[in-house]
Parts: sequence; C-alpha cells; structure tokens
Amino acid sequence: MAAPHRPGLRVAPGIIIPEAELSWRFSRSSGPGGQGVNTADSRVELLWDAAGSNILSPSQRERLLDRLRGRLVDGVIVIAASEHRSQLRNRDAARARLAAIVADALRPPAPVRRPTAPSRGAKKRRLEAKRRRTDLKQLRRPPTD
Repeated sequence: MAAPHRPGLRVAPGIIIPEAELSWRFSRSSGPGGQGVNTADSRVELLWDAAGSNILSPSQRERLLDRLRGRLVDGVIVIAASEHRSQLRNRDAARARLAAIVADALRPPAPVRRPTAPSRGAKKRRLEAKRRRTDLKQLRRPPTD
C-alpha cells in the first residue's frame, strides 16, 4: 500500500517542513508483535536538520536552536517512534511528534510579568480576615480566670 502524497509537514500557520528535508531510518522494534517483530522494520526514526533548514527565518532558527539545544545533535532533531506494530502508524506518530515539538519551540515567549503592589482595599481585606481568624481562635481557648 502506497503512502498518501504529502506536500510537507505542517508545523504552524505558514510553516511547512518540505518532505525533502525529512529523512527516515527504519529498524526492528522491540515489544509486542509476535513473530513479525523479528522480521519487520517497524521502528521509525525521523531526522530533520533544523540548523540547515531553509524554511525558518533567522529569528525563528535562533529561537528553535536555543529551546531545543538539549535534543539536537549537530543541529539535527531525531524523533523515534516504536509504540505501534505497523511502520505506517509509527511514521505518522513520529511526524505528529516532530510537528508538536517544533511548534512548541517556535511559540513566542510569554510576556514579562510587570510587578504590581496590592491595592489598599486588598490589604484592608487581608488584615480584616486575619483579625476575624484571630478572634475565632481566641474563642476556642479555655477561659483564663
């Protein structure tokens, strides 16, 4: 059965990794599969050279390489998938995992939190609640005559 034609791997709006930049390696998988596990190359490794990719702008490349520096080997991301018994399903799982990892790494950073001080009303409410709690606990004490 031939794999459906795919123009590329959609990572984010406007970012599609071309199939020519993706390379695959196959090997025998461990785990369930009976006799087929000894003969079928169902384990999949998907490799993408992030450092040499042409689809990223310089700022995107810098952000991606910085955020994924622990996963990269010479600028290449390697995704392994062997959770399914068929090679096709493992290929789809690897593609989905790569898309999720790259999309997460390219997401812009959260805005910096501006420190704020509590309002006068918030301070008043907090101190009033503390006073009420103190009064309640004093009522629980045995009388001191």
